[in-house]
Order: sequence, then C-alpha cells, then structure tokens
Amino acid sequence: RILVETCTEIDQELYLGAVVDRASRRIIFMASTEGGVEIEKVAEETPEKILKAIIDPVTGAQPYQGRDLAFKLGLKGVQIKQFVKIFLGLAKLFKEKDLELLEVNPLVITDEGNLHCLDAKVIIDGNAMYRQPAIKEMHDPSQEDAREAHAASFELNYVALDGNIGCMVNGAGLAMGTMDIVHLHGGSPANFLDVGGGATKERVVEAFKIILSDTNVKAVLINIFGGIVRCDLIADGVIGAVEEVGVKI
Repeated sequence: RILVETCTEIDQELYLGAVVDRASRRIIFMASTEGGVEIEKVAEETPEKILKAIIDPVTGAQPYQGRDLAFKLGLKGVQIKQFVKIFLGLAKLFKEKDLELLEVNPLVITDEGNLHCLDAKVIIDGNAMYRQPAIKEMHDPSQEDAREAHAASFELNYVALDGNIGCMVNGAGLAMGTMDIVHLHGGSPANFLDVGGGATKERVVEAFKIILSDTNVKAVLINIFGGIVRCDLIADGVIGAVEEVGVKI
C-alpha cells in the first residue's frame, strides 16, 4: 500500500500528545511549542515548556481545556478554533480506540497559518484489542518479534528483552518483581514471560521452548506461586520441553 500526501510548508512545529497517567488515573494531554523533537528530551531539559490538561473520565475533554492549551501555545484567531477541534477529536479517538499513547509530533503551523497534523503515533492497549476489530484487521505479524507472536498464539504474555537470564513466572506482578530482583543482584533478564493462572502442560512446554529459542539465554529462572497454578504441572511442562528440545544452558 502506498500513501501519498502533498508537501507541507512549515512555519512552526508544535507537539500534542496524550497518555494514561497511572498516578492520577486519568488521561493527560500534553502540548509544547517544542515540536519535532523527542518529548522525553524536552521533559528532561526544559520541563516548564510542557503544558498539561487532565481529562475527567466522567465529563471527558472539554473545549475550554483546548482553548487554554491553545492560548498558552501562543495560537491566535482561527488557529485556536482549529486546535480545539483537533484536541477534542484526539480525545475522542483516544477513548474510543482504547489507546495507551497518542502523539502528534509535529503538529505544524503551515506558512498559510493553519494547523496540520503532520506525523502521528499511537499505542493500542492489547488487552482491549478484542473490541477493536477494525484495528485488529490491520495487524501485521511480520512487524512483531517472532517469539512474541508465537507466544501470543498460546495465550502467553511474552516480551523479549536484551539480557541473558530467561524468566518463567506466573502473574504479571510477580514477573515484574522477579525481573527487579534479577537486576538488583546484577543480572539482566532476557524476557518477561507470564504463563498465567490457567496454564496447561502444553502452554508451559511452549513457554520454555520460547525462552530457550533466545540464543542469548545462559540460564533460566523459574518462579511459580503455587496458589495460582499447580507446581507439578509446571514441572511436567519443563520436563517435557527439556526432553523435546534439550537444554545446553
């Protein structure tokens, strides 16, 4: 598929984005006059240049919030109306499409004085994908890590990392805690892998095989909370995987 757009003559670059802020448990919109660069860099070097609007989950984004951001960005006249329209549209998109992150960077002011969304990025909540069929149809497995895609087919939560200690854990919280402990003691996790509370022997076998398929893995740490899943089932799965693929770590 080829997408073609006209060349945009840029007078100024702005930033507009939204994230789910876990501290306030709200969607927060951020805007800045420092468009075209990484917002993390702006937050670190000149945090005062980042403007914020907290969205109430009951009332949703309001026009006055868009106007307030527009005024602080130095927009004038018709630009304010255009910004409010973009702001409200993005807020609606964020909620309806179950987004975790939305960025328009840069949001530009053209040489004619109009606002134009020149580039955009979204991250969709994978746990909500079941109710986003239109987005699901756009899924391109070739753009995913092969191991992560294979794990998803067995309902395993797997994320590849850069370390050399494979981790098999049940429960996302315990998995993250395990990774922190590995780091604390000087190790480097090779993955995040949550086999879940409804693990079967087959899923455990696949989970272990996925971990071992990473050539960087030099050791595997298995941390299972017995109150969630039967430990003998986990043991059978590990034995099955070892018998099938062998272990040289």
